[in-house]
Amino acid sequence: MALRVVEEIRAYGHPNIRATHRSTLEITKEENLTPRGDCIIAIKANKGLYELSNEFKKIVRKDGSKIKLIIEVEGLKEEITGYGSPKLTLNHPTDIVCRKSSYTCSRTLMIKANKAAIDFNREIIKKLKNPNTLVKITLIAELSE
Repeated sequence: MALRVVEEIRAYGHPNIRATHRSTLEITKEENLTPRGDCIIAIKANKGLYELSNEFKKIVRKDGSKIKLIIEVEGLKEEITGYGSPKLTLNHPTDIVCRKSSYTCSRTLMIKANKAAIDFNREIIKKLKNPNTLVKITLIAELSE
């Protein structure tokens, strides 16, 4: 039997979204974005890692857990997959970061991700430059038992 927990997040675009970072991508609750935030793909999120359910966090912190992050923007979809780890604290109040590396900190949702900000479909990034663009984010944590 597999364990599976789904979380939904809403966020928005911003004119400074560049999505050029080669090893991470980030979603934040922050309302402002400078051009230096090249890993950020959405702002004004209604949840940070801290607010995700305990059930979700429990799965993510297990060895062998798989995490999927699905971003939907005006009919376009991007999917990122990666892994959880017992090292993840998942307690950052504003940020959610996916990493291609195995580095962990309070902001890390997943490690060994298959994509970073630079890998996103450029049509989606174009739409994300509009601050009125609503971004639907679905997080799925799974663990096969």
